[in-house]
Amino acid sequence: MSTTLISVDKLNKQYLPGQASGISDLSFDISSGQIFAIIGESGSGKSTLLKSIYGLLKPDSGTILFEGKKVKGPDEQLVPGHPQMKMVTQDFSLNIYAKVYDNIASQLSNTNVRLKESKTLAMMEQLRIAHLRNKKIVELSGGEQQRVAIARALVSDTRVLLLDEPFSQVDSLLKNQLRADIKNLVAETGVTVILVSHDPADGLFLADQLLILRAGKLQQTGTPRNVYEHPQNIYTAKLLGNAIVLNRSEADAIGIKTGKEHVVIYPEWASLNGGWNSRRFEVKEIFYKGFYEELVLERNGVEIRALQLNSTAHKKHEHVQVQLTRFLEF
Repeated sequence: MSTTLISVDKLNKQYLPGQASGISDLSFDISSGQIFAIIGESGSGKSTLLKSIYGLLKPDSGTILFEGKKVKGPDEQLVPGHPQMKMVTQDFSLNIYAKVYDNIASQLSNTNVRLKESKTLAMMEQLRIAHLRNKKIVELSGGEQQRVAIARALVSDTRVLLLDEPFSQVDSLLKNQLRADIKNLVAETGVTVILVSHDPADGLFLADQLLILRAGKLQQTGTPRNVYEHPQNIYTAKLLGNAIVLNRSEADAIGIKTGKEHVVIYPEWASLNGGWNSRRFEVKEIFYKGFYEELVLERNGVEIRALQLNSTAHKKHEHVQVQLTRFLEF
């Protein structure tokens, strides 16, 4: 059974008086052995929150507890940062002219050289970089450097791994593999991971819990499935699901009656099937996405989107019957 490891209560950190910057009144818990993803657009306060949890920034008010004890700020200790946490930043902070082994082993003391070597090699094996042992960092790809940085952070029995935009310098081919590596690492070691990202796919793919930030304020928290399927506001729906947002008159034009100001529809909720409640739309555009296509559909001047798995089913300018299996009202 998971236990609460970190508690954040009414946390505030503002950089400019009278302006929306930093974070405001954030409260949430993080469980031990959990992957906790903080998601939001650029400038939403993600990195400010991460640095506050680590102890690199001093909050204006509120508390951060690690196993019930206050996390000290940078003015309360000689070396900023919680001793049981390690942060991997976007620049990785590696000695680029030193070898991979030396970068990782440098985090361990020389009091027991044999133990130091065995722990370093074990961590390299776990992150599948043992074959890079004698290579210099400058000779590595971005994905390889990422693994070295994570190994370096974890080799000293770290309890919490903090990742700031961990995939920003990694190409799309490596992203899924690195995400899987992190997920396996948590399962094997029990380390708690807190990551921040502007890419919602990172949170949906990896996280046990999501936290959505906007302009420093908490929008929603919960499991990826629950947050995606039951967004509490338009911002969350657009961020996670590429949602279409219609006002009341636009919704009425395509046959949706609502008493609210807006209707939100995910593309997968538009089913290309006929039925008693289907509506006739024209296919305006088709965007190829690999194993599926995204169709832009129009009715009475209002556009929505739908997904098509069979690329030969419908063509541009055809008319199709569409059932909206679900929509949200805000």
